[in-house]
Amino acid sequence: MKKLISERKLPSLLSREEMIEILQREEYGFMPSPPEKISFSKKAMRSDNDFCGKGKMWEITITCTVKNKEFSFPVSLMLPSGEGPHPFFVNLSFEKNVPNFYFPAEEVLDNGFGAFNMYFNDITKDNDDFTDGLAGIFYPDGKRNDTDCGKIALWAWAASRVLDYAESEPRLDMKRAAVCGHSRLGKTALVAGAFDHRFRFVHSNCSGCSGASIARGNTGETIRDIHRSFHYWFCENYRKYIDNEENMPFDQHFLLACIAPNFVTVGSASEDGWADPTGEQLSCFAASEAFEKEGMNGFICDRKAEIGDCFFEGSIGYFLRKGRHFYSREDWNKVITFIKSKA
Repeated sequence: MKKLISERKLPSLLSREEMIEILQREEYGFMPSPPEKISFSKKAMRSDNDFCGKGKMWEITITCTVKNKEFSFPVSLMLPSGEGPHPFFVNLSFEKNVPNFYFPAEEVLDNGFGAFNMYFNDITKDNDDFTDGLAGIFYPDGKRNDTDCGKIALWAWAASRVLDYAESEPRLDMKRAAVCGHSRLGKTALVAGAFDHRFRFVHSNCSGCSGASIARGNTGETIRDIHRSFHYWFCENYRKYIDNEENMPFDQHFLLACIAPNFVTVGSASEDGWADPTGEQLSCFAASEAFEKEGMNGFICDRKAEIGDCFFEGSIGYFLRKGRHFYSREDWNKVITFIKSKA
């Protein structure tokens, strides 16, 4: 694996401040400032019989004042019975309902975790309309400059606002706050964790190109591929690297490295070639130095992963499960196991 890293000629890691600046300027766009004001409202969503009486749910409405305009969005909060404080996830979700296709809510409760479910389209729609939702607050005419942030950074910004609420909830353990997502929302989870170190744990599931996977030598989706349909996830500057990955002053190991000194897990699937599992594992290797500089173990592994492997000894965890592009119960249980082993 070290030979593969050498062959891809990855840029050396820099200081966190330098890497954050490069990632914003060249890939995701500059993250907006926190809101001038923020407020919350809370109402019960479920009866005591839901989840077999093992937990309860509320709807939290988060209202932000940005550029003297108000923007509100809902998230659901699921908490186990008992006073806590409970470890919890900010689950970046493709669906509003709980449980949902990618979110085994009862199993999360059974393991003693709470969870917010944040539906990404409630923040700003997954399209190139920058007048929609939160995007319309920052870009009222729908136009962006080359380094203005795209939709991924806006979803990540909203995830941090969920943490603002979590700090006010005594039944949540901020020392065990996690952010997680799958595919494009796995990319978003990594950005959220890199920019907001209140997230003690970060999980990216099958995030691939422009997420956990190294761009140089990628055997799956490329920067050209992702720009065909999803250019609006990124800043306009990122277009410069279409068919030009070798000249990037960064690669995706910078993103993982910026999460140090917190913990990060990367999940891959054996049949998800589009996300390039080998490139995702290489990113873990290449980011390791940043964690070691913080006095932590980095990525502890000396070989290419085989199906079923979990490398959880270090501060960077990686696993490769059998199957396709999906966020499964198996993935959730592996992440929960990792968090319990570190918390």
